[in-house]
Amino acid sequence: METRSNNVLVGAFVLLFTAALAFFVVWLANDSGGDKQEYDIYFKQAVDGLNKGAQVQYSGVPVGQVKQIALLPDDPEFVRVRIQVDEGVQIRQGTTAALEGVGFTGVSQISLAGGVKGAPLITDKGPDGKPVIPNRVGGLGELLNTAPQLLQRLSTLTERLAELADDENQASIRGILNNVEASTAILARNGPAIEAALADTRIAIQQTGVAAEQIGNLAAATQGTVDRNIDPAMKNLRDTLASANQSMKTLESAITDARPGLKTFSETTIPEANALIRDLRRTSASLSSLTDKLDQQGAGAVISGSKLPDYKQ
Repeated sequence: METRSNNVLVGAFVLLFTAALAFFVVWLANDSGGDKQEYDIYFKQAVDGLNKGAQVQYSGVPVGQVKQIALLPDDPEFVRVRIQVDEGVQIRQGTTAALEGVGFTGVSQISLAGGVKGAPLITDKGPDGKPVIPNRVGGLGELLNTAPQLLQRLSTLTERLAELADDENQASIRGILNNVEASTAILARNGPAIEAALADTRIAIQQTGVAAEQIGNLAAATQGTVDRNIDPAMKNLRDTLASANQSMKTLESAITDARPGLKTFSETTIPEANALIRDLRRTSASLSSLTDKLDQQGAGAVISGSKLPDYKQ
């Protein structure tokens, strides 16, 4: 009897100890981190790889875990993810949540980021009675959203590659490659001649540049000579023209003064005087024309022009 009583006591003790240990483990799992704050995140995308108990990180630091994942009853297009965050973590306005993959394991987690220092805490509650953290498209979510477009483009590219690789195009490409190979062989054979031609062309260009420079220097020297000699010639011509005009005026004055005496010699003297006046006027006109020509055409007009007739007074 005493042995049986001891066994009963030991069994009862073991059961009580096991129950206490289980209660302690459950309590430790639920409350070991202190009080938790709960937030809801609404995703309009698939949450593949995200499971209950998945880790929640804030700027890469673990701050909580996923508590619940469910579809909205009224709008199954959205997925509600409820997370638990440690009480000491302040979720301020400006914070956003994203679904991100953990390496290449296929497992996903919630990543929080973007809180603004000094901003008020997120307290606005959603339809399920918990504060709502706005979501953003993360790396995995963006990949999942763009997957249909990527698949469509990949399919289109595959079809075009298949069209490009038909028998007719393959024959054309083969012909192009053969032509390229033949052209390359011709260039290889004529390589020394082409190199020599390029060298001759380079030398010709250099010689052309030197000749152009010499022509420029000659033109500058010629212009300087013309500029130095043209001013004295122009001055002499202007003086000659002024002297001719003065002589004409003097002759006309003399004729006016001698008019009573000239009446006697009208038949012989007057015609000669008129002829002389006409000659002087022509001389004056020629000198004026020559002066204008020099002003417009330069010293070349003096060198190549015809000589003025000499008149004796």
